[in-house]
Amino acid sequence: MIYRFKKRVLFLLIVISILIVILALNYGSSPITLSEIFLKQNRTILYLRIYRIILGAFVGAGLAVCGAVLQAILRNPLAEPYILGTSSGACLFAVLGTFLNVSYLYLPILAFLGAVIVTFLVYCMAKEDGKIPVQSLILSGVIVSVSLSGVIMLLVSLSPDEAIHGIAWWLWGSLEIYDFKALIFVGAVVAFSILIIFIFNRELDAISLGEEEAIHLGIDIERLKKIFFLLVSFVVATIVCICGIIGFVGLIVPHLVRFIFGPLHRRVIFYSIILGSSFLVLSDTVSRKLLAPSQIPIGVITSLVGSIAFIILLKMKQKIKIR
Repeated sequence: MIYRFKKRVLFLLIVISILIVILALNYGSSPITLSEIFLKQNRTILYLRIYRIILGAFVGAGLAVCGAVLQAILRNPLAEPYILGTSSGACLFAVLGTFLNVSYLYLPILAFLGAVIVTFLVYCMAKEDGKIPVQSLILSGVIVSVSLSGVIMLLVSLSPDEAIHGIAWWLWGSLEIYDFKALIFVGAVVAFSILIIFIFNRELDAISLGEEEAIHLGIDIERLKKIFFLLVSFVVATIVCICGIIGFVGLIVPHLVRFIFGPLHRRVIFYSIILGSSFLVLSDTVSRKLLAPSQIPIGVITSLVGSIAFIILLKMKQKIKIR
């Protein structure tokens, strides 16, 4: 019975995902419907919408899986991909690059560099006697994120440069992409990282039971933490470089997956890919259509949904178990 139920739910998720893709192709800021978009004169808009769908799928999957990983290794149901300060570091370096009149083409590189540096800083701050205590890591990430966010807002508010103020839009997240190479880069990073994470799904199951239990099973906890933190940072830094900050996806999706399909991480990872992709593509469609022809940053949509989910999770924190 349970197997049949999960099989039906999987079929339903696939159908919903297909419908969301059709909606994303049909609706956008331009008043061009699905029946018109395949015409030759609208080919450019078709390609741009397809790019957004593919990018949204990769980004949603990456954020959802990273959220599941952090919730397992930190054993904190409220953990999500931006908890380590990665996004704040990327944004700070992008703003500084604009201040220094760095070419727009090099801003993603600066953002990636900032993400890596800040993640390493948080890691060093949390390290104690060669180990990484969970509470210290979370506290260090929150402190660094809040501090850098304040610096970013100060720089943006004081600058008369319109380019700096334009970054404020990017900070809230956007799936606008015009370079196919950038799309391939994001896809390759997310796919490779998820593959590595999936290989360690049993180790994630063991860690989510507790570090002492995992050690008894012969698992090198500290080594795995380094691997997972590196992979999560790599994925988040890449996403922030291209899309800006899109929060709460990694918070909402993993819990929904665990509620429906259980705590085993081979299932959590697989279904997080499907749900994360669908959720972000749908959010992007809503952000483009809600006030068309104007667009709402996608981070606004995910934050509105995520804030409600965050409050619910906060109230249920004592009842939620990662494993």
